Amino acid sequence: MTITRHRRSIVLLLGIVAVNFATADEMPDARTIIGPSNIKLADGAQALREGDGEEGVRLTLLGLASAQGQRERIVALANLCAGYLLLDQTEEALGYCDRALAENDRNWHVYNNRALVYLRLKRFEEAEDDIVRGQELAPNSKSLKVVKGMFLDETSPVLPNIIIDDRREPVDDER
Repeated sequence: MTITRHRRSIVLLLGIVAVNFATADEMPDARTIIGPSNIKLADGAQALREGDGEEGVRLTLLGLASAQGQRERIVALANLCAGYLLLDQTEEALGYCDRALAENDRNWHVYNNRALVYLRLKRFEEAEDDIVRGQELAPNSKSLKVVKGMFLDETSPVLPNIIIDDRREPVDDER
């Protein structure tokens, strides 16, 4: 599998979290607010969705530095977990996953991403624990189902059940 194709499939599985848009209806003393409250965080999430790990991480770090409130901080940490995984910096990704879960242990996206990190590190028991926990929180998540399939491929691969019997006599085409 090429790096580009591999990166694309990882992007589809990553739990990249978007920053919610604030609207006037949601804010009691609001004037009119259109767009995300943390532009760097939103742009970083978009870059990660497009598979640009370097730009996504750079922007998300800037967004984390100016995060206002726990929600934005958790979004930044979760996206940094995904971004560093996208860059194949698994130890850095693991650190951000752990920090995100320390702030909110009910975010299934982070369990999904950390399971992918653990799979890369061949830490299968921990990957399985995160998949189970993620599925408890989001039982219908397609991403978690795919990650579970990847886990099973690594730990219990299906062996082909095809036997080729080449003991037969070659066919004589001249008859």
